[in-house]
Amino acid sequence: MHPDGSTTFRLWAPAAARVELVIDDRSEPLTREEHGWHTLRTAAAHGDRYGFRLDRGEERPDPASWRQPDGVHGRSAVVDPSRFSWTDEHWQPAPLAGAAIYELHAGTFTPEGTFAAAVASLPRLAALGVTHVEVMPVNAFNGPRGWGYDGVGWYAVHEPYGGPAGLAAFVDACHAAGLGVLLDVVYNHLGPSGNYLAEFGPYLTERYGTPWGQALNLDGPGADWVRDFIVGNARHWLSSFHVDGLRLDAVHGLIDTSAVHVLAELAEAVAMLGRATGRGRILVAESDRQDPQTVRPAVVGGLGLDGQWADDLHHAIHTAVTTEDEGYYADYEGLPDVARAYRRGFVLDGRWSSARERTVGARVPADVAGHRLVTCIQNHDQVGNRALGERLETVAGGDATRVAVLLLCAAPSTPMLFMGEEYAETAPFLYFTSHPEPELADAVRNGRRKEFADFTAFSTGHQVQVPDPQDPSTFRRSCLQQAKADSPAGRARAALWADLLRLRRTVPALGNGRRDLVEVLQATAEALVVVRRDPLAAPVMVLANLGREPLQARPPTAESAILIATGDLRYGGSGQAPTSAGGVLTVPAGTAALVALDDTA
Repeated sequence: MHPDGSTTFRLWAPAAARVELVIDDRSEPLTREEHGWHTLRTAAAHGDRYGFRLDRGEERPDPASWRQPDGVHGRSAVVDPSRFSWTDEHWQPAPLAGAAIYELHAGTFTPEGTFAAAVASLPRLAALGVTHVEVMPVNAFNGPRGWGYDGVGWYAVHEPYGGPAGLAAFVDACHAAGLGVLLDVVYNHLGPSGNYLAEFGPYLTERYGTPWGQALNLDGPGADWVRDFIVGNARHWLSSFHVDGLRLDAVHGLIDTSAVHVLAELAEAVAMLGRATGRGRILVAESDRQDPQTVRPAVVGGLGLDGQWADDLHHAIHTAVTTEDEGYYADYEGLPDVARAYRRGFVLDGRWSSARERTVGARVPADVAGHRLVTCIQNHDQVGNRALGERLETVAGGDATRVAVLLLCAAPSTPMLFMGEEYAETAPFLYFTSHPEPELADAVRNGRRKEFADFTAFSTGHQVQVPDPQDPSTFRRSCLQQAKADSPAGRARAALWADLLRLRRTVPALGNGRRDLVEVLQATAEALVVVRRDPLAAPVMVLANLGREPLQARPPTAESAILIATGDLRYGGSGQAPTSAGGVLTVPAGTAALVALDDTA
């Protein structure tokens, strides 16, 4: 927008001979420029509704619309970003090293399901020790309810959450509370409803396929402008909305044979933005390849991203505390693989996967710091992709979940919580959708049932039913019950998280991310004993006992002191505490502990 009340509209539509802007009750042609761009400067004010018509065809919303007030099929709305009110001029986000991330879904985090309602919880998260809030996708998708991964308006903000003004106010409130914001973005595919990109240009390709449909055209004719669309989207969130970083969904779905991968191009663009503004931004990838090159610098052939989700630790801890072994859990051996993840970063680092029937992953080089691996014991995928959406508290019980919390926070990686787990939420997080099209709704229902047909509980003859994603009650059941945060049990679990996150900040051996300084003393199905060291400070022993009998371990130093024990009454435990006698530590069954050792060893 310009000070004189005009706005410049630019559209990439290389195959169109004529492009018209339809705004309010008038229509104006755009001027064709090189490389398939069309441009028009005309009178347009904040809030004006508009669309584009290609070669006198049907009117379509702007592919780069900031707002879709009437849904993804309706007209776009002009947004004047100068109307956003910012108070974060001097804000500097915490770096990924030392971070603690909190993942939330805007639609289920509060009963209202809005950014504005979520603001009330920000001081509580900051007091817990969280440094960044990671928001599941907020781009525009069809229907009022969904996870957000079916977005089609990549530049727009889902209207029921509060639209672009709501997101801007939320980010500003996060910064005021001392919290950075990471936004989950989806560049590997588009949703099935309201996706008009193919009408504008060669955004998609038939050369490759993904589990979600057509792949983005990243290396064919016209790919330069498709890549610009992605990089521009990242700048859009980071600059116009002051977001501190992006979580990149399923980057293994970005199939690109170019000499410079689109992720490397994106990493360089974001780094340049950080240098220009003096405010660092981070990129964290989700990938199922267990490939350390994702986070290694370009000078050694890496993609240069700042971090990546490392699900191996989740799978190892989950297997240890639940003994589940179906699906991908068949590849993991519980506590021995927890130790492997501590030491090696990935568990599948060139190891055979029975679930995938091939060797997966590569060794993580020593130059990859532990903080670049983002780990969790719950996230939207690991909870929501269960048929019944059960949280770990429901599956494993309180004692085992407290052990899992300690094992996560004691790992040389960046911990991430999933909304509600800080107070032991038990409401499920189910897969829910609200596709208005009956055919699409039926396809989603049937696909969800088929996905779990081979699991024992849902096989023929069993009565357990996979919840209908389209049923509004599936969504309502997934909403947090935040009143539990003020219950005795909720406060006890929050105290455990807060104390563990504080220890990560104050005890160098827990916060240094040094995988090479992890010493594994014992790793069996029932017991884990690990020492984490620091070059300049005292070591810490990590002990976990999932057996039925007390675990006895001899510290490598003469002096030791209990830092934290999950059996403590204040954390909701039974009150059984570790003991030390004759140079032997005894850890009660079903508990875990962190023990400070003297620094003379």
